Amino acid sequence: MRLRAWLKEDFHPYYAILREPAVHRFFGPEPMGQEECWRRLCAANGGWTMSGLGALAVERKSDQRLVGNVGLFNAWRDFEPRFGDQPEMGWIMATDTHGTGLAHEACRAVLHWAETELDPTPIWAIIASANEGSFRLADRLGFEKVTEVDYHGPTVVLRRPAWR
Repeated sequence: MRLRAWLKEDFHPYYAILREPAVHRFFGPEPMGQEECWRRLCAANGGWTMSGLGALAVERKSDQRLVGNVGLFNAWRDFEPRFGDQPEMGWIMATDTHGTGLAHEACRAVLHWAETELDPTPIWAIIASANEGSFRLADRLGFEKVTEVDYHGPTVVLRRPAWR
């Protein structure tokens, strides 16, 4: 896989990923709309300018197909605990990549970058309570459960301790 900046041409393929039932079921009962998808892509790129963090497109090398996104960002979520300036990690991957290890590879690359380029800091994540696949990935990445909140439905807040 290759991680890269988002391009305007990624909008329609990413929108299609977000509409896959196995993907959108963890974001709400209905698929995300075009407008929200566009805002997320703009925020992914704009985060780099605003805070030095952002999401990256995940492209499969074998066919140069966009298969998801992964990154570190500040979302300023409106619940406790507050993450403040500590980054949040997120990933969204196309259904046909689930269980293949591609998300783990992408997340490990982002964490390696963070551990090389950032001062040691905890990294947060939120996962819909029913998303077992993401919990397995978060566990492999070193995230630990902190609490549960109601954030667009039952959601678990996790934190990965700062590295040394």
